[in-house]
Amino acid sequence: MKIQRISDQELIKNYVSGNDACLEMLIKRYKSKVYTSIYLVVQDAYIAEDIFQETFIKVIKTLKSGKYEESGKFQPWVIRIARNLAIDYYRKIRKVPTITTEDGEDLFERLNFFESNAEDLIITKQRDQVIRELIKQLPADQKEVLILRNYADLSFKEIADLTQVSINTALGRMRYALINLKKLMEIHAPHICR
Repeated sequence: MKIQRISDQELIKNYVSGNDACLEMLIKRYKSKVYTSIYLVVQDAYIAEDIFQETFIKVIKTLKSGKYEESGKFQPWVIRIARNLAIDYYRKIRKVPTITTEDGEDLFERLNFFESNAEDLIITKQRDQVIRELIKQLPADQKEVLILRNYADLSFKEIADLTQVSINTALGRMRYALINLKKLMEIHAPHICR
């Protein structure tokens, strides 16, 4: 027997009606993506956790006040709140984001490339460090789309909504990010392009 997934809208409606367990379900459903979108900007697990909590405090206030009107678009809405809070923090400290997982670990260290020996693992780690540094050199809008698409696992529609641009603009930024990353690799790390 297949269990039917309760929609975000139904969970929101039930939460507003007094069922706090529905909010817990929403938080569990989106914790990974929301936390990752924050951590990519702030690069600190404790700060990311604080901003995550601040995000859901804002969500709770909005839901309880009856001001939530994003019917069917809860995930992009909550990620937009998280991203804006993280960017506000980022602007205050001027840090350059790195690419990390929802657990706060370096993404490149967690990727499994099925290397056969220690030498291959060292080479892979060095290659990943070079790629990470090259990604940092991309223009901010291209870097943002690349990170949100490949590491926060957002669709181009979600990215467009989050960054308040059209889908074509998001796709174009991704295209240019990949083109520019390839050029940077050819210049600074031709051994990776082989």
